[in-house]
Amino acid sequence: MKPFHVGVIGHGWVATAHIPALNATGKARVTSVYSARPLDEAALSAKYGHPVRGYHNLDQMLSDPDLDVVSVCSYPQDHAKHVIAAARAGKHVIIEKPLALSWKDCLAMEKVVRETGVKCCVCFECRWSSQFLVTKAVLDQGLLGDLHYGEVDYYHGIGPWYGQFRWNIRKNAGGSSLLTAGCHALDALLLCLGTDVAEVTSYSTKSSSTFFEPYEYPTSSVTILKFKSGKIGKCAAVVDCLQPYYFHTHLVGSEGSLLDHKFHSTKLHTNKHHWSELSMKMLDSGDVSDHPYQTQFTAFFEALEKGQEMPLTGFKEALKTHEVIFAADKSAATGRPVKL
Repeated sequence: MKPFHVGVIGHGWVATAHIPALNATGKARVTSVYSARPLDEAALSAKYGHPVRGYHNLDQMLSDPDLDVVSVCSYPQDHAKHVIAAARAGKHVIIEKPLALSWKDCLAMEKVVRETGVKCCVCFECRWSSQFLVTKAVLDQGLLGDLHYGEVDYYHGIGPWYGQFRWNIRKNAGGSSLLTAGCHALDALLLCLGTDVAEVTSYSTKSSSTFFEPYEYPTSSVTILKFKSGKIGKCAAVVDCLQPYYFHTHLVGSEGSLLDHKFHSTKLHTNKHHWSELSMKMLDSGDVSDHPYQTQFTAFFEALEKGQEMPLTGFKEALKTHEVIFAADKSAATGRPVKL
């Protein structure tokens, strides 16, 4: 089967991770790149080892009949218009997180995706990490019994030393600490506890450190989730911490608990005085070059070959995560719980 031809929208930091991962799947080849900045086709082709066309006009790239898939790596505030344009051109879409900066834009994207029937892969790639593939396997085997509480927290100081800082600080580009980065943790929490969220209550604050002073929005938030099933969950999104990257996970069930890479299970009669360890690679970096894109993209192309929807990280799952995010941000802004 011939490889899928992929066009990339945007040629910034995220695209430099998407393109090698897409090419490495063996099922796809990046054949074109659109950017608002001038592109050197010879340099692109030399860098990626095969002919790559550079476009300064998006409509021209999308009109290419040989183009199968579009990877949206533009700024978050441009995601909605780029996803809608690609879908209307009949191209399957890979969407870097977040989907958009408003719930209204998310619904507009959902409408066009549904009407055109294109398949989508949303980059909540942490679901494809070793940490959460193993965690989900533990849950699916019932080793923790019925979960009633869970917390997944995101700690990553996105300061001036980080590439995305220059635009991430803006409200109309980053959005909130939960939307810009903590969304990975909230998405992982829903993966573990389910999506039947009934109500959220969120609070936000900001560091007094001069490093994070340029941010136009609170840079730390904590969200409490109440589920229809009776479960409760907690998600902290902290992008103003001065510490190593940490993706904290603690799940509590009727038969045991899981804490990051450790667990206890009465079903397995593990030692209740000491944690047992799981063999997994913990998420330990916010750098896009360390993200499990290749695993996720391979799954997407395998699904396309079968004419199936993307497993784990399709548009439907991502839309639910964003619904909860925007409800949480509304709660933090108003100081009141928000029902879904």
